[in-house]
Amino acid sequence: MEKVSVLHLFTAAKNASPFDVNMAYDSGFDKVTTYTNVALSEVVGLTQDAIFSRGLSGVKREAIFIGGRDIDLAIQMLAASKKAMFAPFACSAFADPSGAFTTAAAMIAKVEFHLKNQFGEDLSGKTLSVFGATGPVGSCSAIIAAQQGAAVQLVAYNSMAEAEKKAEAWNAQYNVNMQVVDGTTEAAKLNVLARADIVICAAAAGIQVISQKHLTHAKQLKIVADVNAVAPMGVQGVGVSDDGALIAGTEIYGIGAIAIGQLKYQTQHKLLKQMLAVDQPFEKPRYLEFIAAYKLARELLKSQS
Repeated sequence: MEKVSVLHLFTAAKNASPFDVNMAYDSGFDKVTTYTNVALSEVVGLTQDAIFSRGLSGVKREAIFIGGRDIDLAIQMLAASKKAMFAPFACSAFADPSGAFTTAAAMIAKVEFHLKNQFGEDLSGKTLSVFGATGPVGSCSAIIAAQQGAAVQLVAYNSMAEAEKKAEAWNAQYNVNMQVVDGTTEAAKLNVLARADIVICAAAAGIQVISQKHLTHAKQLKIVADVNAVAPMGVQGVGVSDDGALIAGTEIYGIGAIAIGQLKYQTQHKLLKQMLAVDQPFEKPRYLEFIAAYKLARELLKSQS
């Protein structure tokens, strides 16, 4: 008799995300068990308890999901979990803190898709400015775009020093060269927009970051992507369902939260299903994070076009 499939969900947060739990069940896992307030030092023990307790047939029917809100901690937890395993006692693991990895992957994949369709161009060499750059989605989007050759600007709207500290760490960790630019004043924001080819808006929900007035100063801006689904929108003129629609009164193409969210959902669903696959008994475990999510999101868009 085949053993039930189990997803072990680790999170450093107080609560596990109901979104992730629902996604896991909808992807086909029979059981989802959550572990909250998990410290990095506890990941090895939890992982080994999971893989050693079910035998060789059972370990192929389980996986580990890492949530939380901190992208750096999630990557560290994924690495710790992977290091705790060894063949044949090994299972797949997937990090997606606050859905940031799959959301960022979907957003950059959408930007790239519309950039190619509308302008015949790719991300290489494009100036891409990220508002909300120190949050989970903004920072992950910035890293993915930088790895694709974009000249990424992290727009600091509170503290230049805080953003510069994070940028230095991410540049070293991911071998990229992201720059921090001042967005703390109206004049500074207009200066950023005047030089941007692409704008990513991943600021807090319900806060309008960019107005129609701002867009009139963005003479070389081609594409804006906004993940805010709570009114007012992060970018005025971008509707939540817009999927490469021209913003009224401009020549700028907008991508809204629902368009991004649909691709994010598909990406997360398929990555979860990949961890459940048992068609090949000796298939190697998968260790999934934002790069795997971005590659899959691109493939999904190509298959749908």
